Amino acid sequence: MRSAVLWEALRTVLDRIAPEAGRSDVVDVGGGTGGFAVPLAELGHRVTVVDANPDALAALERRAAESGVRVRAVQGDAVDLPDLLGGGAADLVLCHSVLEYVDDPAAAMAALTAAVRPGGSVSVLVAGQVAAALHRAVSGHFDDARRVLTDVSGRWGEGDRMPRRFTRETLTALVRGAGLRVAELHGVRIFADLVPSGMLDGDAGSAEALIALESVAAVHPVLRDLATQLHLVADKPAE
Repeated sequence: MRSAVLWEALRTVLDRIAPEAGRSDVVDVGGGTGGFAVPLAELGHRVTVVDANPDALAALERRAAESGVRVRAVQGDAVDLPDLLGGGAADLVLCHSVLEYVDDPAAAMAALTAAVRPGGSVSVLVAGQVAAALHRAVSGHFDDARRVLTDVSGRWGEGDRMPRRFTRETLTALVRGAGLRVAELHGVRIFADLVPSGMLDGDAGSAEALIALESVAAVHPVLRDLATQLHLVADKPAE
């Protein structure tokens, strides 16, 4: 349920960049155990996962084998993507929950741009700074919420395990700085993380209604900034 908006956006991108062949070359940076890679391979796409964790890649290969699909596993970091795969290796590059942790987001973004073909797209998912402030405030941690909003990295203190968070402005600036064009921006998990799970247990109708609400709110110019995660699709200009 929490990823329904994200999957809807990815399907739209894949239909757009490969409408005739129906198969795309997809690179999932930091794709870990294959939560996105394996389902994409099941749809017929050629998928490569680049991840620094060898244990995650081993789990990915087992998961892919159990699903009867092939996913290429490559060990490495986001910033080394062009060296690992070569330039223009993919129609679509996924970089989900990675930019928060890299040493240099701009360098990582440049590597993603180099890896995608002209006319292709990059899907970036990051933690939202505004949402973190909202969640800390709702939990009664008002000083933390203030610090999240004023800290350049969007952190609430030394105990914050998230190294970096983004706003719509900082994320779009990062993408444009790499030479990509912002195509779509969605908010992911706007209401889902605020609704007690007990309200949805065993109630399929409520779950479906929440997904429908999230789909509409995802592109709302105000509500999307409140999302736990910001999802941006960026296109590389065709040559």
